[in-house]
Amino acid sequence: MQLTRESAEQRLHDFNMGDMPVMELRPTPTVVTSDWFTKYKKLCHEFTQSLTDSVDELALMNLTTDEFMGLIMGHAVPQNLSIRFRVPLTWGGKLELDNLFMCNTFPNSQRLDEFIIAQSDAQTVWLPNPSRKIYVPGHNIAGADGGNATSDRLSQIAAQIVAARSMGQ
Repeated sequence: MQLTRESAEQRLHDFNMGDMPVMELRPTPTVVTSDWFTKYKKLCHEFTQSLTDSVDELALMNLTTDEFMGLIMGHAVPQNLSIRFRVPLTWGGKLELDNLFMCNTFPNSQRLDEFIIAQSDAQTVWLPNPSRKIYVPGHNIAGADGGNATSDRLSQIAAQIVAARSMGQ
């Protein structure tokens, strides 16, 4: 299905992700090397360790302290979170940190899969391209006055981890 920018944005809006920016891409069929998964796992580990600057978004993901710690220490990605490629490897994407983002598996990652697969025969595709490392739909961000205790708690934990890492180097 060939989409225009407007129809791609409308489709994402219909998926309750109307705030998801898109980028235009002419897919370049690319052969993926047989060791891609090993490199991907290492890259995911680096990606999760880089999330200490994304505490505000992580606070909106409803993680327990153990899940948060496991995630930013690079031990485990919590259930219902997915690390996604901005540009799929088979369409010319690179195994680089800048080509990754994280979102909830259900419903966001599943809907993004549907969005991308529907365009598989198009000459030009529109790919999700969130501005941050973690995509949280705008309707999940709204909150009340008075702050966010989870965000405050996770910010303190992240600051301690960053300090500990810089002391160990």
